[in-house]
Amino acid sequence: MLKVDSLNQYYGGSHILRNLGFEAKQGEVTVILGRNGVGKTTLLKSLMGVVPVKTGTVQLDGADITKATSYERVRRGIGYVPQGREIFSRLTVEENLRMGLAVKPGGTAIPAELFELFPVLKSMIGRRGGDLSGGQQQQLAIARALAAGPKLLILDEPTEGIQPSIIKDIGRVIRMLADRGTMAIVLVEQYYDFAAELADQYLVMERGEIVRRGRGSAMAADGVRQLVSV
Repeated sequence: MLKVDSLNQYYGGSHILRNLGFEAKQGEVTVILGRNGVGKTTLLKSLMGVVPVKTGTVQLDGADITKATSYERVRRGIGYVPQGREIFSRLTVEENLRMGLAVKPGGTAIPAELFELFPVLKSMIGRRGGDLSGGQQQQLAIARALAAGPKLLILDEPTEGIQPSIIKDIGRVIRMLADRGTMAIVLVEQYYDFAAELADQYLVMERGEIVRRGRGSAMAADGVRQLVSV
């Protein structure tokens, strides 16, 4: 579903991403791990077109999207949950979800499945996003990204600042979405246990490079915890 080849990114004179290449397959969770400052968020912003790719290519479902704008990538089927959630705090839950439908024809209904995945959102449909707890806001951010029915879902540290019970709910939803086989999921995560539980494929980054990769089932044997521990 996603193919990245020879991706390089710079901020000023700093070489942030160095010849990155990987694939994220449909029906799998690809987990990207690494310490703070290794370029994980920059990679996701490059995949979304938030920052333009300097060199290299990004393909989605066989089509080259390297030069596509962020909104074109959303139209082509990418859903993005940024670090820090970035919901619209003054808009209601319903209005936030409708923002996720911006690429759809006017009058498109909010998919009922979103409320099945995250029941708390239905009971808070009229509340402002800023009045929700951190965990509820994260569920809203994921639901907003899912509203348009993406082929690729990108999540940047969805467990950050979230209570354990909601982390479990979010993990359950991610696994269920992947197991359907219709979506590829790319997950950047600092919480090793959460990542290890979900990963079908893992990538470890250091200094803008992928230094180790493998199947999720081999993370313990490959010593990944030691590579990403502070």
